[in-house]
Amino acid sequence: MKFLFIIDPIASLKPAKDTTLAIMREAQRRSHSIYISQQHDLFLRGATARIKAKKFNFVEENYILEPEAEYVPADFNAVIMRKDPPFDNEYLYSTYLLEIARDQGAKVFNDPTAIRSWNEKLSVTRFPQFTPEFLVSADNSLIREFLAEHQDIVVKPLDGMGGTSIYRLGLEDPNISVILETITEFGTRTIMAQRYLPAIKQGDKRIIVIDGKPLPYALARIPKAGETRGNLAAGGTGVAQPLSARDWEIASTVGAVLKTNGLFLVGLDVIGDYLTEINVTSPTGMVEIAKQTYDFAQPCNPASVMMEALELNIAY
Repeated sequence: MKFLFIIDPIASLKPAKDTTLAIMREAQRRSHSIYISQQHDLFLRGATARIKAKKFNFVEENYILEPEAEYVPADFNAVIMRKDPPFDNEYLYSTYLLEIARDQGAKVFNDPTAIRSWNEKLSVTRFPQFTPEFLVSADNSLIREFLAEHQDIVVKPLDGMGGTSIYRLGLEDPNISVILETITEFGTRTIMAQRYLPAIKQGDKRIIVIDGKPLPYALARIPKAGETRGNLAAGGTGVAQPLSARDWEIASTVGAVLKTNGLFLVGLDVIGDYLTEINVTSPTGMVEIAKQTYDFAQPCNPASVMMEALELNIAY
């Protein structure tokens, strides 16, 4: 099969931990052909979606790229969108172009319409039975009322990634005004506030869901000392651990809905017993889970699970 990956610049990816590279390696191990493109290689010529791509081959720890050529996305068995957020206007435009490519016969994972519809922060509101108390607003007075009610909250932008611009606020914090003014841009930017969950100290669990089914292990991202955020990009430590009964309940319920919406690869964020985010753009954590469960009685290689599910999905 021929797989096209739309990625960030290849030189910027870190081989020791990058999920996209792990998926690509697994594809090559299964004798599939790999091609890579970047976001702006996708374009329209008239009404037809086109894309510039380079054939890619791993050679031990290095790689070889063949000269660039032009294709229609439907030339590939699958187009796999792995461009990292932020979900800005350029990302939005890419989903429109991928939607056109899909309508012209390309199989796109995740479905571009679904990526656009499932904001990674707001999508948890579809599952209120699993979420902590929250507020979505740009109004600082409403956020202050929410803080007064819950006394300890977390505020975050709706388009952030990797733990950027996430703040914990308590009633006695001397910087409440400046933090709220900054994060809401003086009441012009909508943000999410959630009740603070002390279980973050045991880790912000990343649960990977593939074609509607959760993997048996989560990656608990444990904050470093003095830090609220567990994100690996913010210095957290990832620890693979089996899903709890509550994790299974959340991931199985949410996964079934994700699948019907064309969301093939998703990362759920769970703190304690609560769902806090649904990551649909470029979820990570595969490499750490594979490495840490390698010697387990039941090891888990997420990239292999994904490729097997992808092959079946394409076949049918």
